[in-house]
Amino acid sequence: MSRKYRVGILGATGTVGQRFVQLLENHPQFEITALAASDRSAGKPFSEACAWKLAGAMPESVKSIVVEAIAPPLDCDFVFSSLPSSVARETEEAFARAGFPVISNSSAYRMDADIPLLIPEINFEHLGLIEVQKRKRGFEKGFIITNPNCAIMSFAPPLAALDRKFGVESVFVTTLQAISGAGYPGVSAFDITENVLPYIAGEEPKVETEAQKILGKFNGETVEKSDFIVSAQCFRVNVIDGHTASVRVKLKQTSTLEGVMEAMRNFPSLKLYSSPEKFIDICDEPSRPQPRLDRDNGKGMTITVGRLFPDNIFDYRFVGLSHNTVRGAAGAAILNAELLIDKRIL
Repeated sequence: MSRKYRVGILGATGTVGQRFVQLLENHPQFEITALAASDRSAGKPFSEACAWKLAGAMPESVKSIVVEAIAPPLDCDFVFSSLPSSVARETEEAFARAGFPVISNSSAYRMDADIPLLIPEINFEHLGLIEVQKRKRGFEKGFIITNPNCAIMSFAPPLAALDRKFGVESVFVTTLQAISGAGYPGVSAFDITENVLPYIAGEEPKVETEAQKILGKFNGETVEKSDFIVSAQCFRVNVIDGHTASVRVKLKQTSTLEGVMEAMRNFPSLKLYSSPEKFIDICDEPSRPQPRLDRDNGKGMTITVGRLFPDNIFDYRFVGLSHNTVRGAAGAAILNAELLIDKRIL
């Protein structure tokens, strides 16, 4: 039997940290050996430190693990980070400098020129930045890679499919983001019940810039960002899980509707453990996708597209949906770790 990599989770008691714990249960390549969280949790067994909020029971394998402080060293081969951005930058660098590969869900390093911002199906070539990063930052064994903002996952994959085939000139996107994206306890019930919040602090700049880096080209030293323009508005809506994006896109080359659908449907998935059978799935029903009905497609790792047809101002419009704490957070980071093993970097 092939070896299992020992995993540490930073921010283990939070919403995304719990999702890491859930998704890693019975994973054939990984076993959790270290959990770290804030000072109020450190020193307690995970079963006492963590108020479990996900459906299903807390895995037995982690209940007795004593939560440690968020500082190196930890008894593991690499760490997943779900730390708040306010503490992630300093802490993730400390782990990388101490020799730990850091696979981060935080926004702290996403747009740094020498940090890979990965969706494995789209831009695994950006892993070449790891050697650049090590050289520039003086890391030896450690390094940092990131996955995108959770809202990006709902529309960047279909955009990548269109960009490869026809080129993308400009995009207008409106995101309808689930309350779990704000963490726990998140948005006040007084604010979100019977309401839509038209502002998520810092979200629109992330949505407007991260897709350009993901779809950019690695030139051996840095990523040349794609030149298309993204205009974004981001809303918080009263949905537990599942980010929806309403997208309008202008293409550089003309295409039929059938050509657009074919480009999305044929965009390949990978053959990693967490890869869904379909990376992008197009539903034909006019009332889909819907978060409650479609967010768990491909065990939460598939991007579901619907409402795809020509637009009166841009070329085409569509609705994209992704599970924000699976494909948009913990599941994305786990897939990145599987990619590092597949490419013999980890």
